[in-house]
Amino acid sequence: MQNEQTNFDRYLERKLQDAGFRARFEAANQAWDIALQLSALRQTRGLTQKQVAEMLGTKQQAIARLEDPAYTGHSLSMVRKYVEALGANLEVIVVPVETSSAYSTQRSPKPLLATG
Repeated sequence: MQNEQTNFDRYLERKLQDAGFRARFEAANQAWDIALQLSALRQTRGLTQKQVAEMLGTKQQAIARLEDPAYTGHSLSMVRKYVEALGANLEVIVVPVETSSAYSTQRSPKPLLATG
């Protein structure tokens, strides 16, 4: 199969050459990963956002915000509380900037829990 790039692929490749854009893109990518993993964990546990909020002593809107891929204000303490309340572990990996692109290409995909 040929490596067929779309116009968007070429555009993104070009935009990622800009360090500022690349930093914003990577931050959004991290937020997306966090949101998807939190939502998948909650759904796997068979819980609603409201139930998780009650477990954490917060409002459903706060849980919805944590699970929103567009939200980039995740605090480590809140994510840790969420994850631990649902019986999971949180891993944080620090990657030096000079090795981040090599790390990104070598790491395995982030696990998403199966729902169903």
